[in-house]
Amino acid sequence: MRPHASVLHLDLDAFFAAVEQRDKPSLRGKPVVVGGVGGRGVVSTASYEARAFGVRSAMSTREARARCPHAAYLSGRFEAYRSTSAAVMEVLRDCSPLVEPLSLDEAFVDLAAADLPDLEVPTVTALAEELRGRVHEVTGGLTASVGVASSKFLAKIASDLRKPDGLVVIEPGTELALLRPLHVSVIPGVGPATVERLRRAGVHTVAELERVGLDELVRLVGKAQGQSLFHLARAEDDRAVVPDRETKSVSVEGTYETDLTDRQQMSAIVTRQAGEVAKRLRKSGLSGRTVTIKVRLYDFTTLSRSSTLPAPTDDPATVARLARTLLDDLDTSGGVRLLGVGVSGLADWIQEDLFALTAEEPDAEEEPAEAEPDQAGARWRSATWAPGLDVVHAEYGRGWVWGSGRGVVTVRFETAETPPGPVRSFRADDPALTRWQ
Repeated sequence: MRPHASVLHLDLDAFFAAVEQRDKPSLRGKPVVVGGVGGRGVVSTASYEARAFGVRSAMSTREARARCPHAAYLSGRFEAYRSTSAAVMEVLRDCSPLVEPLSLDEAFVDLAAADLPDLEVPTVTALAEELRGRVHEVTGGLTASVGVASSKFLAKIASDLRKPDGLVVIEPGTELALLRPLHVSVIPGVGPATVERLRRAGVHTVAELERVGLDELVRLVGKAQGQSLFHLARAEDDRAVVPDRETKSVSVEGTYETDLTDRQQMSAIVTRQAGEVAKRLRKSGLSGRTVTIKVRLYDFTTLSRSSTLPAPTDDPATVARLARTLLDDLDTSGGVRLLGVGVSGLADWIQEDLFALTAEEPDAEEEPAEAEPDQAGARWRSATWAPGLDVVHAEYGRGWVWGSGRGVVTVRFETAETPPGPVRSFRADDPALTRWQ
C-alpha cells in the first residue's frame, strides 16, 4: 500500500439510466432499465428505483420485466453516454495527468500526480468533494460515488460503501480495520460460486479469509484466485494507475455483479456489445478487420480470442457472428465476471459486398444503412424506432420514442430543458418524424 490515500476511484451512479432520467423529465424518480429490450435482451443498467424491485445488470430483460413491469425499458443512446463520459474524464484529467478509465462511467485517478500541497486526508477529501461537484455540474446533474485510499483495490471498495452519491476516504493505517468485518464478496472476483466454497470452509468475512493459509486457499478456489485472495485479504495491492493510450481499437466490455454462467445470456451480451462497437465504428467513419473477445473468468484468469477478416467491416451482424463463434470455443463453465468485444486493424474504408448477410440476424441490433425513402419504405422506418431514441417532429419538435409496433410509433415530446411533455402517436412511416442528431 502507498503511505498516503492518493488513489481515487470515481464511479458514476447508475450511469446509463441516470443519463436517460436527466434527458427525459417524465422518467425522473421512476424505474428505468437500459439494455436489450427484446426477448433475448440483457439489462445493462438499472436505475436505483428499478433496483429496489430486484433488477440488476446482466439480468435477462424478461426477468427484469417480471420483477418490475412498470419500468421504462430503453435500448440506450450511446452518443449521449459517450459525450457525458468525455466531459467527466476531462474534469478528472484537469485534476491529474494520470487517469485510468475503466469504462464510460468509472476511472482511477492518481492524486500523487495532482497539483496538491500535500496528500493528507483533509486535502484529498476536499479535492474529492470538489471533483464530485464539478462532475455534477458538467453532466447536468448526475451524481458520482468516490473512494480514496492507498491502493486501487481499497479505493474501489471505498466508492461502493456509500452508493449512491457518496464519498469515503480510507485513512492510511485503517485499511485492515475497515476490511476485516466486510463480507468476502466485496473482493473483486468473489462471486456466488466462490462465496459458497468459502462458506463451506467456514469463511464469511475478510477477517476469516485472512486467517486461511495460501495452500488452503489454492486448494479451495484454485491457484490464480487463491493467490489473489491471499493478498487482497491483507490489503496488498501495488498496481499503478495507468493512463489511457492512443486508441488503436474500438471495444465495449462490462464487469458484472455476479458471475455469469448461462451460455445463452453470454451470447446475448456479446451480441449487444458487437452492435455498440459497430455503431462507434460507423460514427467515427472507421471499420476493422480483427474481431476480439475478452473474457475474465471467476478466478481472474483473462482470456482473449481473435479472428481476422480478409477485409475491414463495420457491420454489426458480422462482428456479432464472429464474437459468438469465438465465445463458443471457450470453457466458461466456472463462471465469467467480464465480457468484452473489440475490433482492431482499423481502416477508413469498407468492402460492403464481402459482408452481405445470407440470413436475418435480428439479435445483432444492426443499425440500418441510409437509403432513399422509396427504397426503404415503411418497414425500414419502423425498424429504426427503438425505445428511448431521440427524435424530432416537424410540428411538435423534439422528443423521444416511448414505444413502437404494428406500424405505429409513440413519442413523448420533452427534453432535458423542458418539463414533462405530452405523448403523441404517429404512423411509423410519417415523413414528419425523423431521428434527432
